Amino acid sequence: MPVDPLAEIVTLLQPSASFSKLVEYAGRWRIQRDIEGKPVYFAVLEGECRVIRAGESPLVVRAGDFLLSPSTDDQVIESLEAPPHGIAMRPVELGEGRFRVGPPSEPVNLRMQVGLCSFASPDAALLVSLLPAMVVARGEPRLATLMQLVSDETRQSRPGRELVLERLLEVLLIEALRCGTDTASMPSVARGLSDDRLVAALRAIHAKPAHGWTVADLAAEAAMSRSAFFARFRRVVGMPPMEYLLAWRMALAKRLLRTREFALEHVAARVGYGSASTFSTAFARHVGMPPARYARTEGAMNAL
Repeated sequence: MPVDPLAEIVTLLQPSASFSKLVEYAGRWRIQRDIEGKPVYFAVLEGECRVIRAGESPLVVRAGDFLLSPSTDDQVIESLEAPPHGIAMRPVELGEGRFRVGPPSEPVNLRMQVGLCSFASPDAALLVSLLPAMVVARGEPRLATLMQLVSDETRQSRPGRELVLERLLEVLLIEALRCGTDTASMPSVARGLSDDRLVAALRAIHAKPAHGWTVADLAAEAAMSRSAFFARFRRVVGMPPMEYLLAWRMALAKRLLRTREFALEHVAARVGYGSASTFSTAFARHVGMPPARYARTEGAMNAL
């Protein structure tokens, strides 16, 4: 069965929902996103607004659009006729799951379903770096339906709630990443998976992470020359191919070590190292501590 790198990354992130809310915006307003640095996603139900990220051109989103920001960068969301620079507002709660931004005397000009989530994985920063900094999907009703399911589940206390939310968020994130229209300009593994040449190399890495891959091997998978493949991979994915391979191997090694179910030699072999000592050296260089200590530390944390 073919390996899906995007699904693997999202599953390793271990997403969980913080909350989902309906927000109404009125008049001229501006929101500075600083909510504990958590990933945010929203569906525009009606109206339009402007999204601003440092170093990027402002983006206008409209009714029917869905936006996902997996990274924790600062973000500003404002009305098209925004207040003077430097003025920011905070949402005011109107009732359970419903908020308002802007002067109370002004008519509502925008409604959005806004969700926050968190990633439980200790490797969240690494895994998020493989995804686009921002994804915009336009005219995808499936995403609005998924958001509504997440919103409904966050307000209930039914059996299995946390597991259902985790699975719904995994589907929501994957759906957004695979149908986003604005991912083509941002280096990421999602962009690499939409590249008809690089996708073969990425799938090969994820299917056989323990294989002794070289740049030449991966270039052959992509049916490209070594130099052309290396340049294209770095430009599209955002890092050189062997750096990506190492990052993925270390993410898998951390997952195996956290379970404390496997001997060090077994973990080493599963991620492409011929001996425990070679793996230990590479792991310590990459993570900052030996694998045995990492297993003890993370195993103890998981037991709490």
